[in-house]
Amino acid sequence: MRINTIDELMDFSRKFKNALDKQYKKVLVCGGTGCVAGGSLEIYDEIKRLIEEKGLLAEVELEEEEEGIGLKKSGCHGFCEAGPLVRIEPDKFLYLKVKVEDCEEIVSSTLIEGKPVERLMYNEDDRIYQMQEEIPFYKSQTRVVLEHCGHIDAESIEEYIAYGGYMALAKAVGEMSPDEVCKEVTDANLRGRGGGGYPAGKKWSQVLSYPSDIKYVICNGDEGDPGAFMDRSIMEGDPHSIIEGMIIAAYATGASEGYIYVRAEYPMAVARINRAIDEARKVGLLGKNILNTGLNFDLHVNQGAGAFVCGEGSALIASIEGERGMPRVKAKRTVEEGLWRKPTVLNNVETFANVRHIIMKGADWYRSYGTKNSSGTKAFALTGNVNNTGLIEVPMGTTLREVIFNIGGGIKNNKKFKAVQIGGPSGGCLTEKHLDMPLDFDSLKSVGAMIGSGGMVVMDEDTCMVEVARFFMNFTQNESCGKCVPCREGTKKMLHILEKIVAGKGTVEDLDLLEELADTITNTALCGLGKTAANPVISSLKYFRDEYLAHVVDKRCPTRTCQSLRMIQIDPKLCRGCSKCSRICPVNAIDGKIKEVYKIDQNKCIKCGSCMESCTFAAIKEV
Repeated sequence: MRINTIDELMDFSRKFKNALDKQYKKVLVCGGTGCVAGGSLEIYDEIKRLIEEKGLLAEVELEEEEEGIGLKKSGCHGFCEAGPLVRIEPDKFLYLKVKVEDCEEIVSSTLIEGKPVERLMYNEDDRIYQMQEEIPFYKSQTRVVLEHCGHIDAESIEEYIAYGGYMALAKAVGEMSPDEVCKEVTDANLRGRGGGGYPAGKKWSQVLSYPSDIKYVICNGDEGDPGAFMDRSIMEGDPHSIIEGMIIAAYATGASEGYIYVRAEYPMAVARINRAIDEARKVGLLGKNILNTGLNFDLHVNQGAGAFVCGEGSALIASIEGERGMPRVKAKRTVEEGLWRKPTVLNNVETFANVRHIIMKGADWYRSYGTKNSSGTKAFALTGNVNNTGLIEVPMGTTLREVIFNIGGGIKNNKKFKAVQIGGPSGGCLTEKHLDMPLDFDSLKSVGAMIGSGGMVVMDEDTCMVEVARFFMNFTQNESCGKCVPCREGTKKMLHILEKIVAGKGTVEDLDLLEELADTITNTALCGLGKTAANPVISSLKYFRDEYLAHVVDKRCPTRTCQSLRMIQIDPKLCRGCSKCSRICPVNAIDGKIKEVYKIDQNKCIKCGSCMESCTFAAIKEV
């Protein structure tokens, strides 16, 4: 198959759609990283074996218009908490926590008899939700970028084309000028989803305006924030949407070559992106004279070596050029001098995945979602102490309360909500008073946080905010490239102070020093990562200062998280002098005589808790 013209693309789209319609049942086994780790590939193989064993046709490719069952490996369905997941169409059934031994019943009951397997469906308050879209986790979402994730074969360009894939490219090159494409993206107010929120259309227009023999388009897939997996899931579940967005960007700016920079720790994303590029190149949608329009554009994949700093634009570009991934002092912006000092468009995965929707449906449609200054939707990775963890997408401006308590199903074990860390190491902590604040670029910035790439870690009442700040500072310090002194030395000093505090050796003066260091690093660090490194510390100090004071003044951790601040004591009223605790203590920190009250030497105690577990009379407690 080779697609030479726009008319041929439309013909192939109709052909593949007809073949797809012949699949009277479609079985979409989640092929996202989370479900694969849970055994979804084994489930796929077993369902395929059972279908063929019963004499049915298991179509996995759209080559012939034959009736059969469409068995596919999809991308991430999003509801990671409930994986492995299997979706059945056209019934819209979603089966949760599927095991290999469930496959026989799925095939015989659903695929042959047309009956749902209710025991595998979502059940809340004795109500069984048969249709995926009715499950509360999905019902409140608006899936634009994630539209195909979990709904199409992630490894098939034919299926992507059958669902209208590359039609936005055809419209752009066939009906619009590069200026008009840039204007449409600008009018849509698509802001970069990588964290900075810079208007994508404005960036594209600037690259278009610079005369150059060579221009580049780069997709930043170096998603390094702890708890974030939005870009990974899009690359795994809908890789052609990224490629289509990049080709449109190339047409709009005059670029002829592109790079997708992906973390090597994302092997499945790398494999599927490479496969998608090979497919697009094979059918003529990448390479020379695309769709007979004179557009020349090809793509390459670069794998990062795990450096968090390579998420920063200039460090990423240095890495592609074969140098060490370190930020550069930018005399000129990337749009003028980027990769190999040529004009360069640099956007992240989610930004490019939005483009096809804007071109096909228009700027007005896109602005109908979100807020005035933050149009469209945003994908978030919802993790932490929340019942429904997973990948979600909501309109910009949706509140934290809606995300955490409606989509997320509230806090685990009915505990109290305490905070949410949003934006990863570059973001900040938000509290209960922020639950009704809209999630958009400007609102979050006003309270010292940021959307970042979209990581959202929910914390309950048992979370120590000082330890959270220490964790993120430890991550940032380890990932500092070391090029500039403020980041290299400043984060090290901040980490040392936080370690002192959680060890019970901090002072009130240390809190003032943390704030001074944070201010210095923020104002003097070379790159954006260094400038935002102190955000988790500053926001937690602002909203949870009483918790810091408890550590440095009272020498206690209110949540009993910090090991060094734990104090284990024996209640003399309950102790029976049995000596069991003394015999089990690994450091001989407990002394006493039989039938008399035993005591713990706090200087020797390592707070291991073995004495509490062994005490028959519940006389040993943590205070």
